[in-house]
Amino acid sequence: MDNQILQAMRERRSVKKYTSTLVEEEKLQAILEAGTYAANGRGMQSATMVVVQDPETREQLRKMNATVLGNPDGDPFYGAPTVVVVLADKNHSTAVEDGSLVMGNLMLAAYSLGVDSCWIHRAREMFDGEEGKALLKKWGLEGEYIGVGNCILGYRDCEYPVAKPRKENFVYRV
Repeated sequence: MDNQILQAMRERRSVKKYTSTLVEEEKLQAILEAGTYAANGRGMQSATMVVVQDPETREQLRKMNATVLGNPDGDPFYGAPTVVVVLADKNHSTAVEDGSLVMGNLMLAAYSLGVDSCWIHRAREMFDGEEGKALLKKWGLEGEYIGVGNCILGYRDCEYPVAKPRKENFVYRV
């Protein structure tokens, strides 16, 4: 059995080199809408997305993430012009799971629209610190949030990655 969603799940890959071209607003809105429809625990919608395209703020996020990584001069966002920070309310028992499902929806929707993406980790560390908390306050986010992931979006400046073979014994049936 095959359909567009299953095909996108097989074909989508993380891209790690981007042009500076911004994603068109109509495509970006569709990708973000897909994130809002992610499954979530008890329908509580604990996740929140912050879209960053402002070069100054993107640079601040890059430096925060790179510092956590131990390479303050590196670019863990691979030049992508858009970063969607996915956060979730710490007080929900399914916060990380809810945010992870949002990340998955964002990446699949992006692929379906011809936009490249990659999940960049270390959002938790970025927003646990004082600088991250100050950004949340600046952005108007009240409450306690956990950083789940950074979904970078843009257009690749490289060959499209090839899928690695799936491991044996991935699925056990009982």
